[in-house]
Amino acid sequence: MDLKKIIGASVLALGLAVGTATVIPIYVNASDHDDGEVDIKGRNLNLTDLYVFREKDQNPSANGDDLIFVMNTNPRSLARQQYYFSSNALYEFKISRVANKDATPTGKEDITLRFKFSRPNSQGEQQFRLTAIANGRRIGSDIGTTTPLSAENNPNINELNLGNSRITAFAGLREDPFFFDVEQFFRVRAGALGIGPQVGFRSPDQALDFAKGYNVNTIVVRVPRSLLQGHTKATTFDVWETISFKNHRTRRFQQVERLARPGINEGLIVTNDFLNAFNSIPPSADLSRAAAPVGAEAKRTLLALGNDDARANALLGAFLPDVMRIDTTQESGYGKALNAKGSPITGRLLKDDVIDTTLSVLTNGAVTTDNVSYEGTPDNPAQGHKPLEPQFPYLALPN
Repeated sequence: MDLKKIIGASVLALGLAVGTATVIPIYVNASDHDDGEVDIKGRNLNLTDLYVFREKDQNPSANGDDLIFVMNTNPRSLARQQYYFSSNALYEFKISRVANKDATPTGKEDITLRFKFSRPNSQGEQQFRLTAIANGRRIGSDIGTTTPLSAENNPNINELNLGNSRITAFAGLREDPFFFDVEQFFRVRAGALGIGPQVGFRSPDQALDFAKGYNVNTIVVRVPRSLLQGHTKATTFDVWETISFKNHRTRRFQQVERLARPGINEGLIVTNDFLNAFNSIPPSADLSRAAAPVGAEAKRTLLALGNDDARANALLGAFLPDVMRIDTTQESGYGKALNAKGSPITGRLLKDDVIDTTLSVLTNGAVTTDNVSYEGTPDNPAQGHKPLEPQFPYLALPN
């Protein structure tokens, strides 16, 4: 991998990991919710969010040893329109076993859950094959079916067998659960850069949730912890997700998207040169020595945002490599618990306000909210989402 790619990747990783709502711009296409549709990467190859949580923290009646993984794709899916997963791509959850909650992430793919979709049939259904890979070896594979928009109230809940493990899987359209006043953020950012008036975020009765009314194509899986453990007793895991697209010339799959901790398309570096670099590498490349100049630039931005030298170093150390860690012995929730480095270690629930959490972290408490919530406020029709479903797959029904 060349120097430019590695440096570019770490720029993006730093912007993603340290926070999602800083006032210095970055043009990231990882963990950015929506980086736009281009000729070489259609919307169905675009990741929006990753959620990982203990199922019992979403549903108290659920099995205490089951985890839920959610991969959302295809941002800005319009209401009452059918969208499909690419039949020329691999959608993958990747998981590392972690020795303890304070361990440095390795980016090692101990377990991979791989989804490969067929073309849709005349009813709008896609067949998919879910394959489990452990330490590079396939341990099981089974077939499921997506839920078309016409069957939203009677979803296909696929009970699949992967080796000795039973997996529940759903794939189809659901309401996008993400919430953030992106429009006002752009104004806040412009003011901070001196190219617009100085403004703050809007009040709750005026704030606009840019994801309101949109759907996403989602993959939701219920995974027993024993599948992730293998022959170990691990209780902490690092998770990230990727999309790889088949190159027609080489006939090989090339990673084009990668996502872990939540974020948008803003961060620490003002550049367009590194748009796709982060998406093409594994977390193990985030701390490459070649990326040191980028780390220095990110640190200068953190200092400019009011962090002292020690805190800037701590922030960089806490969030790289970029993975979503979940300690399954603790209650799930983004930022609910941190490890010794200050890194979140309890996954992410569907209604976690990750924007408020990262705003506060990045600005050292100077900015704490964008005044948008999942439920919204009764006097503001520009925000608010449908109630989550009480049972698997949990995301609200599509708009």
